[in-house]
Amino acid sequence: MQIDWLSFTPIPSLLGGMILGVAAALYVILHGRILGISGIVSGLLHPKVGDWSWRLAFALGLLTSSFLAALIFGIFPVIEVDASWVTVIVAGLLVGFGVQYGSGCTSGHGICGLSRLSPRSLVATLSFMTAGFLVVFIIRHLI
Repeated sequence: MQIDWLSFTPIPSLLGGMILGVAAALYVILHGRILGISGIVSGLLHPKVGDWSWRLAFALGLLTSSFLAALIFGIFPVIEVDASWVTVIVAGLLVGFGVQYGSGCTSGHGICGLSRLSPRSLVATLSFMTAGFLVVFIIRHLI
């Protein structure tokens, strides 16, 4: 097995993790809410008066920040998806089901919940990480 050293990016990964941690901490401190993407986006699907503008701004920031960063820093990664559209759609639906079933997503449980030492978030994070590892192993090595 050959190691892909070009994909080994410890410094950008560390900086990205630090930025996520600071953003999650500031969000809790300033707004008293958990920075869970699925909860924020689902609030857009069921809008309440006075509650949709910050959610929309947050979602637009998520969607546009990578494009702005690419323009500012001149880094345009090649995105290659080795799956059919049907597979991508089914995977998205399964993730959506898991988010609903687990009452949160990786950002809510994995970043915010674990940092608050939430037992429920620990179980959720271990569950979706284990499921992800198993699915990748089965698809890549057994099928």
